[in-house]
Amino acid sequence: MSRLELMVPPDLVWVLVAVLMWLASIKTPRVSLPSPLRVTVAVALTIIGVWAMVAARVSLERAQTTWSPMAPRRTTSLVTSGVYGLSRNPIYLGMLLVMLGFAVALASPAAAVLSALFVLYLNRFQIVPEERVLAASLGQEYVDYVQRVRRWI
Repeated sequence: MSRLELMVPPDLVWVLVAVLMWLASIKTPRVSLPSPLRVTVAVALTIIGVWAMVAARVSLERAQTTWSPMAPRRTTSLVTSGVYGLSRNPIYLGMLLVMLGFAVALASPAAAVLSALFVLYLNRFQIVPEERVLAASLGQEYVDYVQRVRRWI
């Protein structure tokens, strides 16, 4: 299993799980929700998710460090403020929120459950390996950060 660590870009995992969510929504029962409520919640989750991703990317650019999830060894500094003060993985959190917005828009409990696959996969094959690299390269500064800020939220 460790051969998959840092091998599949999170963006690709995100898209693949979203396709599975859509397929599941076609084949499984949907929840009957009032359309205005469903649309409002879906849009709100999507906006918050996109905001988290953009804010995180801007923070990394300002710090002149890598944002590439495939190359954590290229990290030159630790960003701990802004959205990174709320989550150690705000880009992944943003992706998850957009997925949940998609599940709400589809009115599909099965799609919502499938978004958990994204979390499980990223935790095992992306986040834990990133954390090992960051702890080794950034030392105590990263260890202190991990103790202050949660992995997701």
